[in-house]
Amino acid sequence: MDQISTFGATPYALRDLALFRDADDPEVRAALAPCAVIKVAAGQRVEDGLRARLYIVLSGSLEVAPDAHSGDDSGTTRVRPGESVGEQAVLDDAVNLAAMTALEDSELLVIEPELVWQLIDRSNGLARNLLRLLSFRVRAANAQLKRRQKLEEFYRQLSLNDGLTGLYNRAWLNEMLPKLATRARQDGSPLSIVMIDLDHFKRFNDTHGHIAGDAALSAAAGVIRDSLRPSDFAVRYGGEELMAVLPDTPIGQAGMVAERLAERLRSAPVFLDMRLPLPHVTGSFGVATLGAGSDEHELMAAADAALYRAKQAGRDRVSI
Repeated sequence: MDQISTFGATPYALRDLALFRDADDPEVRAALAPCAVIKVAAGQRVEDGLRARLYIVLSGSLEVAPDAHSGDDSGTTRVRPGESVGEQAVLDDAVNLAAMTALEDSELLVIEPELVWQLIDRSNGLARNLLRLLSFRVRAANAQLKRRQKLEEFYRQLSLNDGLTGLYNRAWLNEMLPKLATRARQDGSPLSIVMIDLDHFKRFNDTHGHIAGDAALSAAAGVIRDSLRPSDFAVRYGGEELMAVLPDTPIGQAGMVAERLAERLRSAPVFLDMRLPLPHVTGSFGVATLGAGSDEHELMAAADAALYRAKQAGRDRVSI
């Protein structure tokens, strides 16, 4: 990286530089004339001597990686002829820690921070261009942040759904059930859950194979999901255990929901086009409602106890 000339001795026009559009006057040209023009070979890093400087690409291009200490992971930026880098460091009087590398043989105009401030004071056009540039970068950063937040929310939602059945998973339940219980206590509204265990599912898998077992589990999940209200939630609690979370639902109504689910599950086909006949899948259902002064753990324990009673009574039935 060597100085090859000064700006005044080069053929480059001031009007072609974004920061100096509408600011091309004799005083500005005279002030920039002695500024160094350096040449950077392709692949070479631009070393700034640990001080803030403004760099304007006259020819070639730079790849600018964000400062690793800033926490910015938005990726690299390509700086093309007429564009600049280092403005923020100059304005903040801070060291420019961004890694700048020439993507091709490039010539750069180097402007020291003292001169940048003098030119800002002297030229309204330069000040406007600088504000316009910084405003554009703020908007671009905000847009990048919104995209990142949407992507993070997408992956967060993806992590809360079971891959096989599409139902909410245990992580969702651990996060949301305490919130639903708190809301029910605050509002004085009922919150019920129906815990479901598919009957003899291990025997089903051993007899018909795990592919058929996955199909049966998906069919059962579809029955649960399609039989609930939009305000209810269908969850795969784990293995062959499913759950329906029913806000604003008293125990009597929750029992009727469970009976409806049991009936529909008995008649649900595992495959719509079965080459081999398979038995219908049944389930045992335990129903519980959040008691006064109790929490989500007691609610789960009550539903689990009801589910145990349904199994002990012969399975394929509802217990409250």
